[in-house]
Amino acid sequence: MNQKVTVSKLPAITLYFWIMKICATTLGETAGDLFSMTLNIGYATSSIILIGLFLISLVSQLWSKKYNPLLYWTVILSTSTAGTTMSDFMDRTLGLGYAKGSFMLLSILIAILAFWRFRIGSLSVNNVKTFKVELLYWTAILVSNTLGTALGDFLADSSGLGFAGGALLISALLGLVIIANFYTPISQVLLFWIAFVLTRPLGATVGDFLTKTHEKGGLGFGTIGSSLVLATILVFFILLTMRKKSVAQS
Repeated sequence: MNQKVTVSKLPAITLYFWIMKICATTLGETAGDLFSMTLNIGYATSSIILIGLFLISLVSQLWSKKYNPLLYWTVILSTSTAGTTMSDFMDRTLGLGYAKGSFMLLSILIAILAFWRFRIGSLSVNNVKTFKVELLYWTAILVSNTLGTALGDFLADSSGLGFAGGALLISALLGLVIIANFYTPISQVLLFWIAFVLTRPLGATVGDFLTKTHEKGGLGFGTIGSSLVLATILVFFILLTMRKKSVAQS
């Protein structure tokens, strides 16, 4: 496998990127719940299946020679669905609870990013141009999406905020990150990773808000209906960005 690539295999960090990231992570929550609960496969079995799908898509991404929007967002989606079931398995089946599970995952993520920073010298996604760095990138994303599920469940269930309240809190935090990006000297690389982590619990709380019944504080759309709508929106934006890229190159 080549250690160096000549072009970036990652998308540009634009407004479209963040829209698709939130959509993919929300879809990851609803699709993960679809596997584990609606289809009654269970957290452990669902995790094995979805981690397998993640590994298949990841190998395809690592072997690719250039940025492929459909492949990239497939890997993002697979980390979100696998992260959902892994988090639920840790927090519910193993009985760790949302708070302890979130703390453990946060510690693991910080360790991965610290190792990345120490070995490579920069956490900027603009420097993801070798196999080693790309592998670190995807490892960090898998852990961050698993963390986001646990944190989203903690805010929605344990904190008393509910699904809508948790989503509003995370949206407010993301708003502060946006303000800091434009009006403070805080590192944009640091702000990127904060926003990247926060969009996952936003997707988790929004996903639960869409799927849970009215009695549980949700809209009651169910996992199947919500997943179909979110998948349609994600595919639309993928095709839109592919078309824009094609027009720009012509």
